[in-house]
Amino acid sequence: MQRFGELEAAIMEVVWDAGDSLLVREVLNRLDRDPAPAFTTVQTVMNILHGKGWLDRDLDGRAYRYRATAPREDYVAGLMRHALDETADRGAALARFVDAMAPDEIAELTERLDAARSRNAGREEEGT
Repeated sequence: MQRFGELEAAIMEVVWDAGDSLLVREVLNRLDRDPAPAFTTVQTVMNILHGKGWLDRDLDGRAYRYRATAPREDYVAGLMRHALDETADRGAALARFVDAMAPDEIAELTERLDAARSRNAGREEEGT
């Protein structure tokens, strides 16, 4: 999975934060960039994101309204999976990642791992 380009990331942040579909003009107005990109630049990048499957769109009059097809967390999780795919020693990479975590993050990770173990154990029981 490739990281978003700078403008792609800024546009996706606006769309994710909105939680609703937006017109290109609305995205442009919410972008915090100096200088502001041209309307056609934002429109082009949003069309590219649509082509990549990150944005969906519906016609609203003569313009499209865009919305995210997946939450921000799916994007970040994909980046994390991609990063792990870059190493031959996933265990070592995961260990270093966990070693750098704050205690509250470790507690949350532990809860998530326990839940995943429970789900997987339930699947194994169903399969036998």
